[in-house]
Amino acid sequence: MEFSFRKSTFKILAFVSVFLVSISSSYAADAKLYKPFVMAKTPAGDFKAAVASTKAALLKAKFKVVGDHSPYKNTHVFSVTNNTIINIVKKEQSGVYGAIQRVSVSNVKGKVQVAFTNPQYMAYAYRFKNDFKSVRSALIAALGYQKDFGAEGLTEKKLRDYNYAWGMEEFDEPDEIAEHNSYKAAIAAVEQGFKTNKVGAYKVYRVDIPGKNVTIYGVGLKSPKLFNKFQDDGYVMGIIDFTNDKHAAHLPYEMVVNGKNVEALNGRFRIAIGFPDLSMAGENSFMNIMGAPGGIIKALKAVAGGEDDDF
Repeated sequence: MEFSFRKSTFKILAFVSVFLVSISSSYAADAKLYKPFVMAKTPAGDFKAAVASTKAALLKAKFKVVGDHSPYKNTHVFSVTNNTIINIVKKEQSGVYGAIQRVSVSNVKGKVQVAFTNPQYMAYAYRFKNDFKSVRSALIAALGYQKDFGAEGLTEKKLRDYNYAWGMEEFDEPDEIAEHNSYKAAIAAVEQGFKTNKVGAYKVYRVDIPGKNVTIYGVGLKSPKLFNKFQDDGYVMGIIDFTNDKHAAHLPYEMVVNGKNVEALNGRFRIAIGFPDLSMAGENSFMNIMGAPGGIIKALKAVAGGEDDDF
């Protein structure tokens, strides 16, 4: 009787073990990992020639270059969109932050890199229903492909519910930047703010979503004489973008006018989604840019006319 019981128990345990391994293997096979950036083919010529040829390739592929700027030395970033993206955004209001894809050209110790945001990764992070596969394919067709990079990778499920650590902001917890009497008044305040702010915030692009009182701005940050170093793209990226594969397509930051309200993704989400593997502490860590989320929001408030004691 004892032998029979042990034998029966062994069989049950063996079955459970095989079952669990099977589930685990199936999950692993289904749980595809996504990375935030795509490294394109290396273009011919020097940095200046690469900037020109990259823009030409984007235009040929029917992308609209809505922003074209150099946030810091040896780096150029194109902000782009197309009809496919805008039509998706029109249907999926919460995904307005995905209206713009970003393409970077970097001079890394004399070697040129062209990279762009991974549209699928961003689509999941910004909770689109559409997976943006066609947008990814169009960018690869235009610029070529070497590899995805920027993280070990996150699953679609993890991206849709992403936060860097427990208690930190998620996608659906944006910062309130300002509130005005109307959409028209909000736009007027922002446009005026770009002209008069004293913190070095400048307009990279403006895209109005057709048929809606929604506008997305790209905002560059160059703090005058490092008045606030955390309001300077070059300073912050100089700390966190330290690997050989450059993440410059992380920029610029977005600010959205939605009706009479102005909002932006909290830096603890917006920065982390581009650098999900960055360590919390130590050299080149989030600890070294602790002031960046607050500094960015203060700069955006200076542009949009938001209430802040420091301005």
